[in-house]
Amino acid sequence: MEILIGLVTNKILITGLLSWAIAQVLKTIIYLAINKTLNLERLVGDGGMPSAHSATVTSVALSVGLNCSFSSPEFAIAAIMAIVVMHDAMGVRLETGKQAKAINNMMDLLNQLADSSTSPETKLKEFVGHTPMQVLAGFILGVAAAIISYNLF
Repeated sequence: MEILIGLVTNKILITGLLSWAIAQVLKTIIYLAINKTLNLERLVGDGGMPSAHSATVTSVALSVGLNCSFSSPEFAIAAIMAIVVMHDAMGVRLETGKQAKAINNMMDLLNQLADSSTSPETKLKEFVGHTPMQVLAGFILGVAAAIISYNLF
């Protein structure tokens, strides 16, 4: 029971989860506004604006700094992890999404030429990475979430 209480009262954990949830809701709303269709998969999906990964790791790192000190080993670990996650989101994961889109386009072309169809399960996921602007938006959201959380709790 003590572990459960510790989890639900952990300000840093709650801040990270809330910033992730806010980013996912914003991502769904932005997708709806741009594409004129509600895609509930955006509530839990990767990729898109803003980066929930960036919002989460930024809010956690800043919360650790605010609560434990910016000179603490905990902040150093959280900050380095945030940098790695955001760099990865803009690098490898973004390129993976581009490759998935190209492969899906090639599969569509091959299916048209062969007069067959590929089931949706064989399509590669194209929303996996983030542009620098999406990562920046997630970073800003994470900073805001951490500052608000720190001042409220």
